[in-house]
This record gives sequence, C-alpha cells and structure tokens, in this order.
Amino acid sequence: MNTERTPRIAIVGAGPGGLTCARILQRYGIGATVYDHETGPEARNQGGTLDLHEDNGQIALREAGLLDDFFRMARPEGQEMRQLNHAAGTIGFHHVPEAGERFKPEIDRGQLRDLLLDSLQPGTVRWGHTLRSVDGPSEGPRLLRFTDGTTVEADLVIGADGAWSKVRRLLSDATPQYTGISFLEAWFHDVDDRHPNIAALVGQGSAAAADGERGLFAQRSSGDHIRVYVIQRVPADWITAAGLTAEDTDGIRNLLLDRYRRWSPRLRRMLSHNDGLYVDRPLYALPVPHTWEHDPTVTLLGDAAHLMPPLGVGVNLAMLDACELALALAHHETIGDAVLAYEKTMLPRSADMQQALDGHAADLLSDEPHGPDGH
Repeated sequence: MNTERTPRIAIVGAGPGGLTCARILQRYGIGATVYDHETGPEARNQGGTLDLHEDNGQIALREAGLLDDFFRMARPEGQEMRQLNHAAGTIGFHHVPEAGERFKPEIDRGQLRDLLLDSLQPGTVRWGHTLRSVDGPSEGPRLLRFTDGTTVEADLVIGADGAWSKVRRLLSDATPQYTGISFLEAWFHDVDDRHPNIAALVGQGSAAAADGERGLFAQRSSGDHIRVYVIQRVPADWITAAGLTAEDTDGIRNLLLDRYRRWSPRLRRMLSHNDGLYVDRPLYALPVPHTWEHDPTVTLLGDAAHLMPPLGVGVNLAMLDACELALALAHHETIGDAVLAYEKTMLPRSADMQQALDGHAADLLSDEPHGPDGH
C-alpha cells in the first residue's frame, strides 16, 4: 500500500476472522489494532471444535504463516463422522478418515484463537473495548466511540464483530432473523471415564441423528470432552414459553426427555447425563442476499457480512474473507481501492453461499450426514 503515512486500521472483534486479518496485515508490515468487548482472552469458554477446510480456512492460515502450526495442533481423526438411526441408536453412514487425510481436520476453537493471538505483535488486541458507535465522514477519518468513554480515529474500520455487528449499521439496515431452528448446547467432561457409552457412540469425531423435527449433533473436543447440540424446530422463546428458565436444568431435561421419548435410550443419554447447565443458542441468519453500497473507510467480514446457518462454512468463510481483505490492503494503492477489490470478490461469493443455504437450517434436522459449524 502506497500511502503518505501509515494507515490507521481498526478491526472490531477478536474472533478468528479479525485475528487472521491482523496477522496477515502484520506479515506485510501493515499495522492494525483489534478491539474486543471481552475483558481478556480467558474471559469465556470459546466453544467447541471446528473443521478448517483445505479450500478456504487453510488458505488463510497458509497466508498467515501458521499452517504447519495448525497441523501440529489439529486432530485429523476428528474428521470421523457417524450418522445414527434415531430410533435404534445404530450407525448408518460412517466416514473414517484415511491416514494422512487433511481436507478438514478439527481443532478446538480456543486452540485456534490462541494460535492466532500468539502470532500477533504485543499490544495488537485491546481488550475491554465495547464499541458504542462509529462516526465520521465516509471519506474518513472514522471515529470509534467505546462505552468506557474512549475514542479512536481510524482510516479504515473492519467489522469482524459477528452476528450482532455494530459496525454493520454504518453500511446496512439488515438485522439477523430467527431461522426457526434452535440449538441447546450440553457438555460432557472426562467422557472416556465418566460417560463411556456416549464416548463409544460418538467415536473420535462427530455423530448425528435426526427425525425431521428434532436432532442431536455430538462433537468430540480435545481434553476428553464432548459437546452435544440438541437441535429443534421451535419458537426462539421455547424455554420461557414452557415456564422455564435457562438455569432450570432439571426442568429443561424433563421437557427434552419427553420430546425425544421415541428415540433410542442410547441417544437419550445425551439429554439426561450432561454436566452442568444447558446453553440456549437460537440460530439467526441475515437476509439473502446481504449487500451494501461501497464505503471506502468501512467494510465487514465473516458473520458481520453474511451470517448463515451453521452448515460447515462460517469460520472458514470468515478466515478467507480476512485473508483476501488483508492481501487487498497489501497490494493496492489506497484503502478505498483495496476495500472495493475485496468486496467485488467477497460479496458475490457470500451471496451465492447465502442463497445456497437459505432456508436450509432445517437440513440440521435431516437424517443425511451434516454438521454444524459453530458460531
């Protein structure tokens, strides 16, 4: 990038997309600061496991210079996939990865985030910065205002702040809409010793079962953990509509056992033996297609740009977006030219993917092999 002075680039959101963008920019000698509302990298559990695909997520890691490190940490055995019969609890479809298969190995979200964080220059991420608004003219500079009263000027604001992005408001009036499908997350710890039946059913990767209206998707993580997603076609407020709260574990469990009463007892253990509280995760998606008029000082990536049902593409597309945006900034004369070039590729690609997946959240309830991408 040929500029008279060093551009001030603000990335809002320290998820995989935002961190990947910062890392690749720094490899090209371009500074960027990442702002995140969390108080620190250990503020919350980062979620379960995800697979990084050879044709998108791994491309980004290669450009970040982290692909070899990723393969040392990843679990290729996690590519195992089982489709279970919901009534019998038996295995139907079963994919066992071949030795050396690297198309989409699994890695814990927390491990991926640590890999990216550790690769950044000290002080790149500013924790405890909750964005309130972004002001300033479209030609820049932009002024980021945070809830603690601090302000930051930037020549480019990159919204990597997820489904409920505040940066998106500068470009689009679109808001995520409920898909009609809801996840309820359940955790199982020390599974080989404490939950051997569930561990044997899930194997080294993932296992899924569905009956058209409800489903279960289980994923093994590192450290002898399994996460199960209870998938239902329900109103977004189904827990409160039943007179329950998210903390009423016994009440929710009894409701689920009734709803899944025709399922195999082998699978119903995933509803009745979990460790700790359930986590309610209704699924939202942006209108299709989601586009905006070009702005030379603001752009979006990942879920902020194209929130879709979790059908295996979310994190991968976010990292590919981040990679392409960073490379555009490195190879174009101005920020505006770089943003325009990036969006000319990203927006059609995401629109095609949005259209392909539009209305397909219900696929998570089919008995065909599938798997959520965790968001």
